[in-house]
Amino acid sequence: MKPEEHLIPPKSHVYLDGPKSRGFELSFAIRVFWQFIRGFRKLHFIGPCITVFGSARFKEDHKFYIAAREFGKRISDLGFVTMTGGGPGIMEAANRGAFESGGISVGCNVQLPFEQKPNPYMNRSITFEHFFVRKVLLVKYSYAFVILPGGFGTMDEFFETLTLIQTKTITQFPIVLFGKEYYKELWDVLEHMANNGSIAKEDLSLVLLTDDTNEAMSHIRTYISTNYKIKPRKRSLWLMERR
Repeated sequence: MKPEEHLIPPKSHVYLDGPKSRGFELSFAIRVFWQFIRGFRKLHFIGPCITVFGSARFKEDHKFYIAAREFGKRISDLGFVTMTGGGPGIMEAANRGAFESGGISVGCNVQLPFEQKPNPYMNRSITFEHFFVRKVLLVKYSYAFVILPGGFGTMDEFFETLTLIQTKTITQFPIVLFGKEYYKELWDVLEHMANNGSIAKEDLSLVLLTDDTNEAMSHIRTYISTNYKIKPRKRSLWLMERR
């Protein structure tokens, strides 16, 4: 492989390589602020969501794609919006399940030089420049989280969401970790951490590990009905807000 070649091509700009000029830093902050504003306006009236995380690499004949598609349908049947990262694989499957069953399907995409192309099964979609903006929006409007098998990105989303719940930054939100065999070693690591005192054993109660879609949806339904009452948001005409 030539020195200039990369297995994963870089994004066209990098903002984490140290201090830059004050003008650059100000323009970066303004761009980030504008991404948040776009996201808030786009999703404010979308309704309560359940976010599904998982790999972008599974094809439609894969068992986890099929499971994610069923989750999308079941989330729709529960009356919630299905939210994903808006890309292919598990994200497409969950969006597709909701879309094909007549539910609302939403995606929060991110600009990447590979893999991440918007899937066609979304009623509403928005693309962000930065991962951290996208992650805020994926969590902000959701009342539960389903973690299907995935890689680094899925683990990042899983552990950040778990940390937010553990630290009570967000509260009483159920997490389903779907795939007992796939996540066996990960669960062993979590139990090892609990046994060594680096996390509390009670923290593991925040997560349901299962292979059963019915058990997962029952867990989510019980948690939400026990802890939340959904109220519709009112439109502000002077802000020209649309549902």
